[in-house]
Amino acid sequence: MSKPIFATPDDAERAFYEAVARSDLEGVMAVWAEDEEVVCVHPGGSRFTGLASIREMWRQLFAAEVKIRIRTSHPVKTQAMLLAVHCVLEHVNVDGEDQIGPPMIATNVYSRGAQGWQLIVHHTSPAPDTHGLLAQEAPRIVH
Repeated sequence: MSKPIFATPDDAERAFYEAVARSDLEGVMAVWAEDEEVVCVHPGGSRFTGLASIREMWRQLFAAEVKIRIRTSHPVKTQAMLLAVHCVLEHVNVDGEDQIGPPMIATNVYSRGAQGWQLIVHHTSPAPDTHGLLAQEAPRIVH
């Protein structure tokens, strides 16, 4: 099965979060660039570097059979010819709980190559001031 080609960073980002919601390991990994310098950091977690390490981390998370749905909001996007950075708020819902915890701040970095746009960094951190983050109106796209 061939890897999908994402025409835009938004396409790659959408595919990433949809695959997480399905606990789809192959779908999550299809978004990542095939590069050993890729990095994934979860809130309060370790830094995972390289595809094998990132794959194993997601495999363990999905094996726990915890359903995770992430809605993003307040995007700030910067894009050049070969690199795009999306900073978003992640609103995480676990196992269909009614209550969503405080948002997390995520930075997703994409590179563009022969295989389209691919994720090279996903870094999520707790948001220290959720009221201020949600109250400010962030620009949609920064050029």
